[in-house]
Amino acid sequence: MTNEASRVRKPPAAGQPGGPGASGFVQIIDVVKRFGDALALDHVNLSIRKGELFALLGSSGCGKSTLLRLMAGLARPDAGRIVLDGEDITHLPPYRRPVNMMFQSYALFPHMTVEANASYGLKREGATRDEIRERVAAALDLVQMGRYAQRKPHQLSGGQQQRVALARSLVKRPKLLLLDEPMSALDKKIRQQTQFELGNILYSVGVTCVLVTHDQEEAMTMADRLAVMSEGQIVQMGTPDEVYEAPTSRFAAEFIGSTNLFRGVLAGDESRLFRCADLEVPLEVPNPMNARGGFEVEISLRPERVTLEARAPLQDSNWAAGVVEQLAYMGSYTIFYVRLQSGRLMAVDVSRMAVRAMERAPDYGDTVYLSWDADCLVVLTR
Repeated sequence: MTNEASRVRKPPAAGQPGGPGASGFVQIIDVVKRFGDALALDHVNLSIRKGELFALLGSSGCGKSTLLRLMAGLARPDAGRIVLDGEDITHLPPYRRPVNMMFQSYALFPHMTVEANASYGLKREGATRDEIRERVAAALDLVQMGRYAQRKPHQLSGGQQQRVALARSLVKRPKLLLLDEPMSALDKKIRQQTQFELGNILYSVGVTCVLVTHDQEEAMTMADRLAVMSEGQIVQMGTPDEVYEAPTSRFAAEFIGSTNLFRGVLAGDESRLFRCADLEVPLEVPNPMNARGGFEVEISLRPERVTLEARAPLQDSNWAAGVVEQLAYMGSYTIFYVRLQSGRLMAVDVSRMAVRAMERAPDYGDTVYLSWDADCLVVLTR
């Protein structure tokens, strides 16, 4: 994955709901959750802005779904508080929270029509017949499911069922909408299309939304901001661009997209030179910590930031020579796996246009030269 993925939601301007000046609409304050001896959430702190689509991203068992269930009231924290729009909802039961949750399975009633599924929550609240008819019609039109109002769930595709579940969630006008792996039941092509449709619907409504996913592309495409979670903690938080372009830890660098990691030491006091056993020449790197010589650091270099050529570059640093060991054609780009002289395998993404512009495309066993700019390197601080 590259950072070229477009987000469907427009970042709010300063001072607007969800903008840089907005205060925390949803606040997770020092939350702890245990299951027996296992620590699922370890003093998690999080602030989500009003009108924002926020993604919790991480591998299975990292704690993201547990945090979502705490927001929904389906579980209680062992310590800490959850505040929504200034109200402490930590100990409120689910039915008293202005929160709706769309489950991974959609949880539609199979014996009910689309219209009946969408109206179920309003009927339980005792809304009038006219209000139910008006709000359900508006919600189904919003998700483009009005003409299917009399169908049953088994007569719908997976994407259509998801829209019905979304309409049922939005019809109650919640302050906070929780989405638990909403795309997992869809195949890849439909999932990519639905990401844009779902994001645009949520943006048009303006509801504050928390999305849980293990799919980095889904989080990068849909979210205004995201938090990468691991072992019950938030490893890094920021916009998709910030997390991708400037990861702060090895876990974040490897989980969001792919990267080449180098471990080594800074060569001298206040130096930008970095020496690594995997490379014959030193790297010129940014030194944001103003670390002294001998300080051990780890460097991240994204595969698409590397230039691959048949001739040695005319520069004293930031290059390496190696042999093409594997390659994978991905359509718009090709991944070259190059074995360096040290034995290290390095990944390089080369666009289709760049490959076609070469005098001869590199093949298995060819010697190639890799180079990159200093500002493409990120020093990992954790």
